[in-house]
Amino acid sequence: MAQFKWVVDPMHSEVQFKVKHLMITTVTGYFKNFNIEAVTADEAFTDVTSVVFTADVNSISTNNEQRDTHLKSPDFFDVEKHDEIRFVGKSYEHVGGQDYKLQGDLIIRDITKPVTINVEFGGIVVDPYGQTKAGFTINGKISRKEFGLTWNAVTEAGSVVVSDEIKLQAEIQLVKQA
Repeated sequence: MAQFKWVVDPMHSEVQFKVKHLMITTVTGYFKNFNIEAVTADEAFTDVTSVVFTADVNSISTNNEQRDTHLKSPDFFDVEKHDEIRFVGKSYEHVGGQDYKLQGDLIIRDITKPVTINVEFGGIVVDPYGQTKAGFTINGKISRKEFGLTWNAVTEAGSVVVSDEIKLQAEIQLVKQA
């Protein structure tokens, strides 16, 4: 049985998260350094046998150095002890058209929880350099508190500063390996 290995093209991929701040606006952050490796049984991404995503928490950026330092502290990710976020895919299910559900285990701060993310398969092309590439748009939601990211504060009016729900968004290009 043939197997095809795919790795992320970091120049054409991005991984973001969005969180409500003061429950009135959304702050966007991203990871500058991440990796994705996938193994498929076919070249059309209908039979995915393995997906592993890792993100270097030290590469987190919200375009605010003070906030980024706080996110790296023990109040949130505690990068001194937990410098990596990891997702290991368990199943990849077609739900119609170009839409799939990817289920797997997300590990943050050594806490593992099952999550399901939505995957829109954009297709496969050969680029001008002869590389076969596959494209994906990924969306999902998690509860940060389920992963031990429980810090919060309350305003004078009683509103929370940071929402529990984190929206995950990614645009991913994978490159087929020879």
